Amino acid sequence: MRVVIAEDNVLLSSGLELLLTAKGFQVAAIVQDAPGFLAAVAEHRPDVAVVDVRLPPAFRDEGIRAAIRARREQPGLPVLVLSQYVEQQYAGELLSDGRGGIGYLLKDRVSRVSEFTDALRRVAAGGTVMDPDVIGQLLTRHAQDPTAALTPREREVLALMAEGHDNTTIATRLVITDNAVHKHIGNIFAKLGLSPADSGHRRVLAVLTYLSGRRAVGR
Repeated sequence: MRVVIAEDNVLLSSGLELLLTAKGFQVAAIVQDAPGFLAAVAEHRPDVAVVDVRLPPAFRDEGIRAAIRARREQPGLPVLVLSQYVEQQYAGELLSDGRGGIGYLLKDRVSRVSEFTDALRRVAAGGTVMDPDVIGQLLTRHAQDPTAALTPREREVLALMAEGHDNTTIATRLVITDNAVHKHIGNIFAKLGLSPADSGHRRVLAVLTYLSGRRAVGR
């Protein structure tokens, strides 16, 4: 599996290269800025890209904007954003384009190598992986919280859905039955005014689409 990494921190990018190579990934290119990332993606056509939000020269949102552009130029390009920051405006746009193959993890919260490599493989396969803090910050961006009507348990289920977990895993985490999870998911989508498409990453994308101001119908 070929990977392009956009990260300006040399120690971190070198560490990622060693880590991924040891786990069977092929690092096709490591770049430090947005133009370099776009060029590397066009040249190598990677299976997945890892991108920091803030890249030179301004260290604001160059990386995530480059990721959005790359997915426009190569529709469906799997991208895992790995950053210390949640860039709310562009994160919503990136995560809600409806194509899947998207992840957003916070550097400080990735505690295990296997957690990161599993997330990368899931994104490369077309899945969606999100840190709970990311979904939380996207929710608070809106003046009227669309999840206000959800019960505490439904919020817990939604948070685990946002991480990309299936019903069985959610049931295990919350110590409830699969049927109970299915019922909670139905209630979540009903309260959000969304069609209860109960399958994989599309559930998360439906929620993100709603949060970005677009309605997802029958994904």
